[in-house]
Order: sequence, then C-alpha cells, then structure tokens
Amino acid sequence: MKLTRPVATSAAVLTATALVPAAAPKISKEAFGALPSGTKVERYTLSNGRGMRVRILTYGGIVQSLDVPDRRGRSGNVALGFKSLAGYLSPAYVTENPYFGAIIGRFGNRIGKASFTLDGKTYKVPANDGDNSLHGGPNGFDKWVWKAQPIKKGRDVSLRLTRVSPDGEEGYPGNLTTAVTYTLTPRNELRIGYKATTDKPTVVNLTNHTYFNLAGEGSGGVYDHSMRINAKRYTPVDTTLIPTGKLAPVAGTPLDFTKPHKIGERIRSNHPQMVRGRGYDHNWVLNGKHAARVTEPRSGRIMDVLTTEPGLQFYSGNFLTGRLVGTSGRAYRQGDGFCLETQHFPDSPNKPNFPSTTLRPSQNYNTTTTYAFSAR
Repeated sequence: MKLTRPVATSAAVLTATALVPAAAPKISKEAFGALPSGTKVERYTLSNGRGMRVRILTYGGIVQSLDVPDRRGRSGNVALGFKSLAGYLSPAYVTENPYFGAIIGRFGNRIGKASFTLDGKTYKVPANDGDNSLHGGPNGFDKWVWKAQPIKKGRDVSLRLTRVSPDGEEGYPGNLTTAVTYTLTPRNELRIGYKATTDKPTVVNLTNHTYFNLAGEGSGGVYDHSMRINAKRYTPVDTTLIPTGKLAPVAGTPLDFTKPHKIGERIRSNHPQMVRGRGYDHNWVLNGKHAARVTEPRSGRIMDVLTTEPGLQFYSGNFLTGRLVGTSGRAYRQGDGFCLETQHFPDSPNKPNFPSTTLRPSQNYNTTTTYAFSAR
C-alpha cells in the first residue's frame, strides 16, 4: 500500500497552506506556572506564518495545543490538553494519567511483569499498569521539567528540549542524555526528532502521546475520522495488553486498515483483540516510513504520519472517562481523541524476535517522526 499526500490540483482540492498568506515564522516564550516544588514551567509558542501554531510546555515536553488550518483556511486546535498547568497536576489527571501531549520515556508503551533482562541481569521497573510497567513508570519523562533552547533555521522554527535521566531512575540502568526537538515547517509539518546516548547498556523507546481530534479539540468523538495504516501485520496482545510475541496478519480482523475505514466502524466488534483493548490499543508493524493517514470529513483536515520507527501504536481514547475538562471547557469522554504513537514494539526487551530497543554506550539513539497536515 502506498500513501501519498494530497496535492492542490483544482478549486475542489486545496491545501490549507495555499489559503494563508506567508508571514515570518516566530518563537515566543511565557511563564506557565510552577510545580509544587517551586520549579518554574514555561510555554513556548512556535508559529510558521502559514496558519499553524504549536504550544509546548517545558513540563513533560507537552504539546499543549496544535492549531491547524481547515479546508477554508481557518485554524483550530486539534490536540487535547488543558488551559493551565493546574490541569496537568490535578488529582483527577494524576489518577487517570492520559499523558496528554507528553514526551514518553524511558520506555514508551508496556513492559510485561515490570521487568526485563539485559546482558544476563534482571531489572525491575515500577508496575503502574496492573502487573506491568507503562510509559516509563509513574515518574517517567512526562513528569519532569526539561531545559529548552529555541532555534530558527531558515523558515523552520524549533524547540530543543534536553534532560539527563540519571542511572537507576525508575529502575533503568545508565545515565541517559536525551534531546527531543520539535520543529514546525512552512509546509505545515510538525517534526519530532529524538536523540539519546547512554553510559551503560539500557533500553530506550521514546515517543509522543498527543491526542488528536481533527474536527477540533472538544468537538466530540473521533469515530467518523477515516484512517489508513500502512501495515499488514500487528502484534496481538494478551488480556493485560502485553504482546504475545506473534506478528499476526490484520486481514480479516477489525485491525485491517490497509484500506480506509472510519475509526468507529468496527470499534464495537466482539473480536477478542477489540474486547481486550476496549477498542484500539494495539501496535502495527509498519511496511514503510509513511505510516498512516487520517482524514476528517467536516473540516477537511488530513494528517499524514511519517516515521523512521518500525511500529505504530493506535489508541482510540478508550479510557477517557469524562472527568477531565479540556482547553475548550468541555469534558473529554471515551473516543474524544486518538493517538498515533510511533515507536518500537511494546515489551520488546522481553521479546527476542522484536526489533531491539537496547542502547549501548557506543551507539546513538536517533529517530524522527513527522505529523504533516493539509486539507481538502
């Protein structure tokens, strides 16, 4: 399956950037409150001068909002989040912990039984998802304030976030030096580059956990979004959502997105995998760098996902409960946003047949994912 980005060829098919006069790209910074410890948090705003704007917090590297033009050139926020830092620190958020927009590490997704063996030594990591470890543990990369450096290069504007995760943090070995760079381009692309080095062998799997709703944040469910995923196989999970180790064909299952399907079309299927995930919460084995395309009929917005990673976790917002009130002042309920998390496969340290997530001192971790937006 080949996915191609739409091209403006007539009045009926328009890219949103064609409707917006070019202006100078900008980066600005403002205070965004402080943690209970007193550590200050800042918000950076990147604007590309073509109707697209992203706001990023130094706390957790969170994408707080993401404004993207629709088919008429009107920009709207398509990312779930909160107006203030208090939302990310509230008891309800800490309990539910949906990881809105955050950098995920050291290990994105799940590690079975909260342990793994590396070079003959077994490491225990915190269990925060039943018996399993999820997204680096309760104090993963999403819970720290990162150092920020704004960058301008041509018409690209970037924010480089850096942090050193000390040896033993959340049970992981090695001092891990990490840099995550968000770049906004004049082509209405949000590019995320991940780099890391270590002084001891360790495991690393970094990703971003933005929840998207291309109709607009707070507008309701995403089940009418149409999706294609460039994958013929996926990694089936057990009852605790840990991969079984098999690479199974998507053909004949509700996980077959080789042709476009609405997210909600088969989400109520009684297929065992759909029952276990309460919807989609699975990793697809990608066939190439162009991972997925999502289209939204009302706004005309299109999002293409391109990545150097071998896997894509599609999560359909199954565990949103309505307790969290977002930027628009509206409650987030089940299915009000979806995530496309580019990554290595879940539980890879315990699955020798999966692509390796081991990082050694002689190696550099370096991956890139691009969320490219257009409209028609």
